[in-house]
Amino acid sequence: MVSKVPTVYDVAERAGVSIATVSRVLRTPDAVRPVTRERVLGAVTELGYVPSGSARGLAERRTGVLGLYFPGFDALDEAAEFTVFTDDDDGAAGDEFSIVHEAAPPEDAGAATLFLDEVLRGAELEAWRRGFVLMVGVGRGDPATSVARDMAGRVDGLVVLANSVPDDVLERLSARIPIVVLAGPRRGDSNDHVTVSNAQGMAALTRHVLEQTGGRVPSYLAGPVDSPDGAQRWQGFQRAIAEAGLDLADVPVLRGDFSRAAGRRIGDELVRSGLPPALMSSNDQMALGVLDAFAAAGVRVPQDVVVTGFDGIDAAARSHPRLTTVRQPMTELGRAAIEVMARRLDEPDAPPMSVRLPVEVVLRDSSVRRG
Repeated sequence: MVSKVPTVYDVAERAGVSIATVSRVLRTPDAVRPVTRERVLGAVTELGYVPSGSARGLAERRTGVLGLYFPGFDALDEAAEFTVFTDDDDGAAGDEFSIVHEAAPPEDAGAATLFLDEVLRGAELEAWRRGFVLMVGVGRGDPATSVARDMAGRVDGLVVLANSVPDDVLERLSARIPIVVLAGPRRGDSNDHVTVSNAQGMAALTRHVLEQTGGRVPSYLAGPVDSPDGAQRWQGFQRAIAEAGLDLADVPVLRGDFSRAAGRRIGDELVRSGLPPALMSSNDQMALGVLDAFAAAGVRVPQDVVVTGFDGIDAAARSHPRLTTVRQPMTELGRAAIEVMARRLDEPDAPPMSVRLPVEVVLRDSSVRRG
């Protein structure tokens, strides 16, 4: 027999407080005096009370849920078959484990995956801290925007990665709910934007490389042409080259897909065709691939060629040599997106916000020539 489900009124009566106080304890506990908070939480535990999201949403005209939408970078058809077995299934001996002889290390996670993992961690942390639930949606292939549209009907606001949703779709969604765009500059829209100082960081790093190479023209390893971050980093590189009085037309520009495998391929090509004084990569993953290729060919870094990256992923601090990079605050980017969304929900008529987080130029062995 199902017992009576306790309500917020039952909790308030048991704790001797108003239902508004119960709501504050559950949503923003730090805003309530410790003694009162403990009394309310004790009543919640004793009664087994579970807040009703739908009831709260009707009262506040909010769901208490924020959305985070990412494009899908892994192909669904590449996923291996997966079967779930229960303890009752009769399986042959050995079904519960396998032994694999691995001749070579597996490919590292893609650059986009590493970036999004950190952004997601920050967004989830800030959403939890502010009393929101975070809904994460991943779109794959042409129907990807349908995921964003479905999410828009279930959340109070939606955070999207720049260029992951077509502009016309984004415009329609922003007419319904607040939108925060991550990692992309404003392009005539009225959404809130959160990005990092890509151009400023790359310009500072380029000046350092020119100092280390005596002003000799470096090669530049660019990413995909549709990357907003990549475009900003290229702008910073151009600025520093012009400031140094060098001709941009003399800069060899290579292009990859932000993956470590692309960096290895380009590193192999440079070994065969001739090394530049420096190779500046627009992300860490490609720079690490270049280091792999150079190490296999006996190329000395930084003595023979300076190598730098951008992003500040953990692997860059453990490479041989350790990779000079620009560290962007990926976790803080996710936190800032949720903070901006929370402000927008509290002040829906405020002017659009553009937040730009600072970066750090991290000098390591791959670029610092000593003696």
